[in-house]
Amino acid sequence: MNRIKEIPFFSHLDESGLKKLKDISTIKKYAKNEILFFEGEEPKYLHILLDGVVRLYKTNHKGNQIFLHQFLPMSLIAELANFESMPYPASAEFTCKGEVLKIDYQKLEDGFFKNPELSLQVIKSLAGKLKIMSEVVTNEIVLTSEEKIAKFLVENGELFSSLKNTKVASLLNLTPETLSRTLTKFKKQEFIRVDENLEVLNMDALVAIYAN
Repeated sequence: MNRIKEIPFFSHLDESGLKKLKDISTIKKYAKNEILFFEGEEPKYLHILLDGVVRLYKTNHKGNQIFLHQFLPMSLIAELANFESMPYPASAEFTCKGEVLKIDYQKLEDGFFKNPELSLQVIKSLAGKLKIMSEVVTNEIVLTSEEKIAKFLVENGELFSSLKNTKVASLLNLTPETLSRTLTKFKKQEFIRVDENLEVLNMDALVAIYAN
């Protein structure tokens, strides 16, 4: 529990405050593909990701998963559900093993949210979530499949070296065939090179696809 001191949200707390926080918190380990929470569950804990990667997704009426975002340490996860006393609007799953700090939210609210420093950190986190949702809306409603792939190559091109194309397609909410066809097109246009790893050759050309 000494890791609480490393979390930016609580770095301003004195020893007394840290002890109170430890008393209402637990650290839980999760395995790859383990669910942190399901869409529709009632939130009881404030979750802070300490280690690992968590992906957030919604499930549509056909049972298909729609990728929303992935979280890295040290992130608050779905804190809006706590603040609004609403069910989780999406599901969260670990893509690798990890750890989460689980804080009893009601006790946190009663004992800590009058602290202006902590409140400011929460506001900053919520502002970041608004930016994330804006990007989700842009990617899923505004951008074409080709534009989505070009944007992903510019912003996350290194992931092609560590993830299979089927996984990348899932992150983009596209079929593997659509991803493969578009990558082949970009390769012919000499925007990218695909050998053992994918390499971006013409960043400006890719940016021009989605930024206009």
